[in-house]
Amino acid sequence: MTPRVLLVEDSPMISGALKLLLESGGFDVTLAETAAEASAWAGPERADVMILDIGLPDADGLSVIGSLAERGMKPARTFAMTGHNDEETMERCMAAGCDGVLVKPVPVQQLLRIVTKAVA
Repeated sequence: MTPRVLLVEDSPMISGALKLLLESGGFDVTLAETAAEASAWAGPERADVMILDIGLPDADGLSVIGSLAERGMKPARTFAMTGHNDEETMERCMAAGCDGVLVKPVPVQQLLRIVTKAVA
């Protein structure tokens, strides 16, 4: 079965590039541009990995984790993406249930390696 990635990112340029990268790595990628769209995600099964931008236009991206968990759709692994490289942000992400935090700009090979390892 092809591993599923839920990519939550509000920048079409970033999400488009990351989608192509992940698809070239053999992943089935679903895009969401807002917290509401991600929280309502209704795939046939939960995603294996979620890459979650925490700065979304409609809500704190971390709220998506709880919304999906309430519906039994929380991905097996979640990695937050943020432009903030400070201890408070890192702690907030980990407390919300993230498995790791990626600081933007995330090197593409690092992202691909992390997602590949997460589904292994």
